[in-house]
Formats: sequence, C-alpha cells, structure tokens
Amino acid sequence: MYNKQLDFVNEKTERKINELLEKMTLQEKIGQLTQISPSIFGAWNMDQIIQQLVDGQITVEEFEKMPRDYHENEIREGTVGSLGGITNAKKANELQRIAVEESRVGIPLLFGFDVIHGFRTIFPIPLAESCGWEPELAKKTAEIAAKEASAAGINWTFAPMVDIARDPRWGRVAEGAGEDTCLGSAMSAARVEGFQGDDLSNTDRVLACVKHYAAYGAVAGGRDYNTTDMSLQTLHEVYLPPFEAAAKAGSATFMCSFNDLNGVPCAANKYLMSDILRDKFGFKGLVVSDANSIAECVMHGHAKDDKEASLNSLLAGVEVDMSHGTYRESLPALVSEGTLQQKDLDEAVRRVLRVKFMLGLFEKPYRTDEEKEANTLLAAEHVELAREASRRSIVLLKNENNTLPLCKNVQKIAVVGPLADNKADMLGSWAGCGKQEDAVSVLEGIKAVINKNTEVIYAKGCGIIDDDTGGLGQAVYAAEQSDIVIAVVGESAEMSGEAGSRIDLVLPGKQEELLRELKKTGKPLVVVLINGRPLSIPWVKENASVILEAWQLGVQSGNAIADVLFGDYNPSGKLTVTFPYSVGQVPVYYNHPMTGRPAGKIRFSSKYIDGPTEPLYPFGYGLSYTTFKYENLSINPSEASVDGVITAEVDITNTGSIFGEEVVQLYVCDLVASRVRPVKELKGFKKIALKPGETQKVRFEVDASSLGFYNENMNYIVEPGEFKICVGPNSTEGLEGVLRIL
Repeated sequence: MYNKQLDFVNEKTERKINELLEKMTLQEKIGQLTQISPSIFGAWNMDQIIQQLVDGQITVEEFEKMPRDYHENEIREGTVGSLGGITNAKKANELQRIAVEESRVGIPLLFGFDVIHGFRTIFPIPLAESCGWEPELAKKTAEIAAKEASAAGINWTFAPMVDIARDPRWGRVAEGAGEDTCLGSAMSAARVEGFQGDDLSNTDRVLACVKHYAAYGAVAGGRDYNTTDMSLQTLHEVYLPPFEAAAKAGSATFMCSFNDLNGVPCAANKYLMSDILRDKFGFKGLVVSDANSIAECVMHGHAKDDKEASLNSLLAGVEVDMSHGTYRESLPALVSEGTLQQKDLDEAVRRVLRVKFMLGLFEKPYRTDEEKEANTLLAAEHVELAREASRRSIVLLKNENNTLPLCKNVQKIAVVGPLADNKADMLGSWAGCGKQEDAVSVLEGIKAVINKNTEVIYAKGCGIIDDDTGGLGQAVYAAEQSDIVIAVVGESAEMSGEAGSRIDLVLPGKQEELLRELKKTGKPLVVVLINGRPLSIPWVKENASVILEAWQLGVQSGNAIADVLFGDYNPSGKLTVTFPYSVGQVPVYYNHPMTGRPAGKIRFSSKYIDGPTEPLYPFGYGLSYTTFKYENLSINPSEASVDGVITAEVDITNTGSIFGEEVVQLYVCDLVASRVRPVKELKGFKKIALKPGETQKVRFEVDASSLGFYNENMNYIVEPGEFKICVGPNSTEGLEGVLRIL
C-alpha cells in the first residue's frame, strides 16, 4: 500500500510555515497547540453542569438554552488554535472570521467534533456496520458523514475509532470494527479515505482523527479509562496494524488514548508517538490528546504536576491539548526556564500548521454557509444510503424452521418489548447531531411494509433496565391474540459507548422474564436485538424461534429491520465479534493462542467445570434465507518461498431457492513455530452475490510475508514450515488445506 503520509510535506508549504513561525509570539504558538470548547459562563469545562444533566437536575432543553462563552477574546488574541463542539455553519464562520480577520497573525481555526457514525443522518454504529464486511460501504457512509459535518462548519472529526476489542464488557466496542486485526485494518483505511478523500482542500471533506492510540480496547476488566498491560508482540501483531493502515491511508491526525500502556500513559508515551507512529509508520500529521488526558498523567502518578505532564506529552509527540488548557497554562514557564527548547515547541506548531495548510484553510477559511448546511443535512440520498447500510449490518443468528421471512399477509402480529416503539435508542451512542424524530422505530417500520389488513398489536411489556413488570400481562395478552410475536429487546444507547462498561452481558432489567412469558404462549417468538455490544443470551438461543441481531442502526433502523423480517432483503451480515455464552468466558475471541491442553472430555484440560468453553456464537457467524455449499479448495503453489504469493480458490454454490450474498472467509494457522501462534487468523475475506443454483469460483491471494510474527527480539520473521489454510462461512467451519513455506 502506498503511504499517503509522503504527500504531507512539500517545500512550498514548509516555507510558508517558516514565515509564520518567525512572526508568531510564544503565546500565539502555544495557542495553536490549544483546543477548547464552548463553555457555560466562561468556565473552562462543564463537568458540574454535565453531571447535573446526567443526574436529571436539569433537562436537555435547559442545557441547550444556557448561554455559551465561545472564547472570542482568546481567539482574537491568537491563543486558541482549534475548537470543539461547534455544530453549525453560522457560528463556525463567525468564529473563523475573528481568527482570520481580527487576530494579529490571522491563522484559521480547526473545528472538531465526534462524527462517529454520521452527523445528522445517523448510520449504524461502527460495530454493526463492520458486520457487513464491506469496507467500500464504510467508505461511502464516512464520505456522507464528512459531507454533512463539513456543511455544518466542522473540518475535523474525531474518528474513526480503530481499537481492536476482545472484551464486550467495554462499552466502546460499539465504536469499532470488532475483534479482528485483518478486518479492522481494512475498515480503518476505508473510513479514513471516506472522511478525507483524495484532496483535503475539498470542502466536502474533513480531517480524520484515528483513535485511540493505542491498545485502549484491551483495558483491564473492560473498564473504561483503565490500564492496559500486554506483550510487545501482541501490541504489534494485534492492536497496532489498524493504526498503521490508517496512517498509510493518509490520516492527517491521531488521538492518543486515556489508558497507560505497560506503565506509561499513552499521552506521554514516546515509544508510541515517536518511535512507532512517526519513525516506523512515517506519520507526518498532528496528534491530539483525548479530553484532559495530558492533565490526567498526574492522576496516573506519572507526573508530579500539570507542568511536568505538559513537558512529557509534548516531547513524546502530542501536539494539541484537548479541553483542559494544560499546555496554555504550563508551556510558557517551561520555555522561559529553558526546560522546553524552542525548536521542540516550533516543531509541534509546524505539525498543526501543516494540517491547516493541507485543508486549504489559509486560502478558503470559510468552507460552508447556512444555505449549504440546510441543503445537505439529512438529504434524501443520505437517508437512502442509511437504510442500505443498516440492513447490510443485520446478522441472522437463528431461524428455526425457516420462520423468516414473515408473510406480509399474516392476520395478527404482536410487536412487544421496550425497544419496539423507541426512536432515541435506535441512534446508538455518539450519535452526532442526530435527533430522535429523524429515526424510524421498529414498530413504524413493520407497519409500513405489512398488508393493510394485517392487525398489529403493540405492548411495551417492561422497561429496558428497571424492574417494573406491570406491563407483562398486556404483552402476554397481545401474544395470545396474534399469530406471531416480534419481541424487540436489548440495551439503551447509553449502555454502550464511552463510560458504558458493563459488569454483566445479560439482557438488562426484566427483559428475559418478558421473553420467558411470551414463550409460554406457544406462538413463534422472533427476537430482535437492539444493542451496542455482544450479549450473553443462552436462554434466548435455546428458546426463540428467530434471533435477529440488529444492533443500533441509526435513523433507518425500523425500515431496515422490517426489510429483513419480511424478506425484502436477505440478511448477509456476519459477526465481527464473538458472543460469549457467559460473561465468565470473557475475554473470548476466535484467534486465541494454541494451548498445551485444549478443551476436551478429560478433566485436566483448558475448560470450565460449570459451563461450555465454546462461545454462544463464533466470530464470522451469520445465516441467510438461502444456503451455500463450499467445494474444491485448491492452494497454489502448495510450496512457496517467504517472498511468494499464495493463491487459494474455492467454489461457492447457492444451493437455495433465492438470491443471496455470502461472506467467504480465509483463515491461516502456523502449525509449528518458535513462538506459540493463534489457532487461526483471518487473512482474507470477500463478499459475493449468487443467484439460486449459481456457482462462483472465489480467489484469494495471500502474501507469504503476511504469515509471520514478532520473535523474542521484536524482529518480524516468517518461519518455514506447514500452515493450515481454511476457507469457510465463519471461523469454525470450512474446507481445509495445507501450505508449506520453504
């Protein structure tokens, strides 16, 4: 892959940067390294007011009406380089005018915002979207998100999140592409390309910010902001590749993570920021801290005060301080006393200015207007893409006796559950500027597609998290009166995402009790899951007629789910994260290392005495309304050199009666190596579409050089020997062959 970082530096721009640096005062330079957000009554942060909002002491409406301080004087003085939380074109242009026309040097502002899975048109959460196994589709949704965000005055998104996540207790698993490095790297590069395009000066594009660098997805206990401790081999083989893919795809910015990694906070981790990101990956852009994470180095016990934390972070390679103002408070004294060298400060400022030149802000600081904003947000073609992306994200986990697709002419349908007539929770966490009134509920989606003579009986049944079972009787009555029951259950949007870690993975509240009562009616039970993480649902797997993993799909949730339920779309999604049987199995992931005593019938093997070792649903799993047959696996050559290319071919036939799509997956296992290797690793995937009876030969090309690992000296090597190749529909099934590397 060509490394687009090579395009970041050119002589003409560097000359302009040098001219600016010669003009700037110390305060103006530090201003370029400072990002703040609008605050209430001039406060640096809104922690207390946010807590009041969370606790219900003030309403969202009251919060939105509170007068904001946009720090116009600081912008005018040149002591602010970027702002977060500006979400409309009018205010962005107003503040940009102050920066460009009223500040002494006239350096334009960056406007950052968390555009994770859409701005106003909310797409599926990234975990859901990854289940489509379609990087090109992820690129398209990122492109639309960038178009809407840029129309609203934003030029910098704090996305994509590319953390590998093997622990579903961690709430932020919702924001990434799951547990696999190969798929995660492909989705990472695609989203960067979607946000940025080929030309950042294009006013429909925004800067990508790859996060959270690094290994945040492996925090201990799945608890947000916690510590991460792992071998360097695991770091480089599992957690860093999606970041490298993003860097090579041209991501202009990175964000360091909250956690410490092997004892050093990532906000002050020179090994990560300089040795790996800049020296190894060739990164030329800027690194921004996560909110307050530089100051939090003091809480980590890694720095005695904000001043030392600022010095450590800047020298490690973090250019921009988000939210807290630590740099602005500490860097002047560090420079005046000589602790921080002017050349190091200038290099940090250079990286910020370089990104602003790449955006074309000096030539065109006003990239939008109110008319463009009004014509762009929630455009019809954006909503249409949201529906397509949503239905391609849905995973069919169970379909007993071909219960689905449902007939649109069924006489009576019971639609029950706390998430059935719910719009807000369809949007998921980090839903940008999405509004619940934009969303289509599952109940609305069903009513929109069924025959006009079909009766829909709705009952909530119970709440999402509370213990109120007062509605169970109504739900049971609705089921008894109907031919089929559709139960929509799961999590609220707030139960995943940042600060959304859970100690258990069961259906919260009384939702399983609701399902048990519905089961007693004897009616076919279709369970639709709305959630931001894998859930532990063994009873549901055993007793439901159908399980449809619908995740949190955004504004078109209800329509997309109805499309699948009633056969207007044949589901093609496959899980990108393992579903545990019980939280006690966590962490559970498909590419675990081989062990000397793999689970077996004998007691003294790697298993549990009170439950299964195997997960509830494996990585890569997903059903269709049709069936597929895998035949004739061939591997050529059967022996290859370490710099060779291996081709694997397999015939896939649609053996059912309807059109369908299949995600064909290729896995490799190094059978004998000088370091214990995973039982298998994904090395390729392709999504194909087949008519009934159609056969297609699927071809994979795998570089032998990708079959290596880091040895005890942290040297990447490919060892000769035998490798098992498996091509199949998921990580547990398929055809096998053997390859020898010479």
